[in-house]
Amino acid sequence: MLNTTPDSRRPSLARRAALTLAGAAALTGLVGAYTPNHAWAEGSSTATPAAADFSDCPALPAGADPSRWRCEVHTAAPLLTIGKIHVALAPITMTHAEGPMPDGTPGQVWGAMRSTPTPVPGGLTGTAAGDRAGLLRLAIQPVYGGRSDFYTGQFSLRLRLSSPLLAHGCTIGASAPLDFRLKRSGPSVWISQDPPVIEFSAYDDSFTAPAAEHCGPLTPALDRRLGLPAPTGNLMTYDATYTFRTYDGLVPHPVV
Repeated sequence: MLNTTPDSRRPSLARRAALTLAGAAALTGLVGAYTPNHAWAEGSSTATPAAADFSDCPALPAGADPSRWRCEVHTAAPLLTIGKIHVALAPITMTHAEGPMPDGTPGQVWGAMRSTPTPVPGGLTGTAAGDRAGLLRLAIQPVYGGRSDFYTGQFSLRLRLSSPLLAHGCTIGASAPLDFRLKRSGPSVWISQDPPVIEFSAYDDSFTAPAAEHCGPLTPALDRRLGLPAPTGNLMTYDATYTFRTYDGLVPHPVV
């Protein structure tokens, strides 16, 4: 965790900006009560991979049977609450492969994650000025955290923060990513058989959110604005759809 004591050696302009940011954040909180039971309504998914791109399908392990392995592409538009932020993230797409290993045990291979930044309401100050003023804008973007297990619903993310006043590389979870353990909100629903499109809903209300890192001199004020670190009270709701193809139907089908 970073020291949240303002640095007296900081240049005066940055110090004034930090004090302004901290004061505005103290006056304007974004968080209200949010109940996980209200996370989803059945059939409410807004992400549909009808024209899924299978170009991110990873190479199969040596000896894997292409007819028994499938590449899955799933798209979701998550709702994220961490600390004082509640934001509907821009759609994310994850690609991975799964199937039996040559010894019969379940196997998985990570492919790729694609996402775009989402503006944070209120920007750096948590006020209307943060939405209007370009220098005060703030955006958040999930990036793959290096761990995934789609059999159990576990994966990790880092949350990249961008703003003209923040250092490049500003990230929540830079040292240790946020670990999610998704729980299903209900059964999966087949939307289409050809092509296969399956819808599901899940959520995690037990993950912890660490302080921001590598954000420059405004880091302490930014953490106060965002309510970080946040050991409890966080929530990700995850409406998603996915589609798949077996590797013998991919041309060419990549194999290690």
